Amino acid sequence: MSPDSLAIDLRGYGDAPPDPCWPGGARVAVSLVMNLEAGAELSLAYGDETNEAMYEIVEPVTGAPNPALSSHFAYESRAGYWRLVRLLERFGATCTVSAAGRTMDRAPWLGRDAAGRGYEVAAHGYRWERHAGMTVEREREVIAAAVDAIERACGTRPLGWHTKGAASPHTRRLLVEEFGFDYDSDAYDDDLPYLVAVAGREHVVLPYAFDTNDMRFMAGGSFVQGDDFATYCIAAYDWLAREGEQRPSMLSVGIHPRLIGRPGRIAGLERFLEHVTGTGSAWMARRIDIARHWRQRARNTPAGSPQSGWIGSDRPP
Repeated sequence: MSPDSLAIDLRGYGDAPPDPCWPGGARVAVSLVMNLEAGAELSLAYGDETNEAMYEIVEPVTGAPNPALSSHFAYESRAGYWRLVRLLERFGATCTVSAAGRTMDRAPWLGRDAAGRGYEVAAHGYRWERHAGMTVEREREVIAAAVDAIERACGTRPLGWHTKGAASPHTRRLLVEEFGFDYDSDAYDDDLPYLVAVAGREHVVLPYAFDTNDMRFMAGGSFVQGDDFATYCIAAYDWLAREGEQRPSMLSVGIHPRLIGRPGRIAGLERFLEHVTGTGSAWMARRIDIARHWRQRARNTPAGSPQSGWIGSDRPP
């Protein structure tokens, strides 16, 4: 493993971030990411090597399937998804659906519905698992399976990718060089997208976030009421909107139908959407649209400029 393959850029944009010039003069690009993972959780019932350990009830089950866990994930496809899309429709809001491939194989109607609503359907692995430690050969198979499953369900292949947890040293190269992805979200290090050179090509990285995320409702998290989610995410948006008078940026908000889609929590997302859509300062966009906008802005800025949006590398030829 090359140390450079896991190198982290600690400098970033520093105190001179590029101006993204978001459409409509927006101060904040708001990226709502709906994660679909039902049926992709690890389970002995599915022939996996273990049962998933991350869900709301912490009760490890070994040596036998855990039907309670799988039923928890099934709430997503049976009830939570439909509640979320009805809410988004009320506000005219779009999102990126980050879908695990096995979810698309087991519940293809979700992919068809999401694509039919104009949502972007991006790839979130095949199973809900981290890629750290995978061999190149195994990871290539996993990425291919995820791409194929989403294309079967939605009719079009995914252009964006997000690994659950840790990616491998090979993930990004495989995504770009062998599968032609436009962007990935395997970073958590900035409030703006950035470009990296991968296999001689421009590749967009759209940082994701775990703080503005309903995963904090899970056991050990810090969200209990729906208002906890709303208060935190609104505070993040308001701060970025204030900064956005001079320095526009991006806010990623992660949601899961099995979490925020519960009736005792959904009002928190409603409150957030009411606030953001009422400010007139937000561009609510799919991640693929943010990535395309960022790439175009970078191409229209002279190479070598401190505003070029290019980090850590010369432009590829």
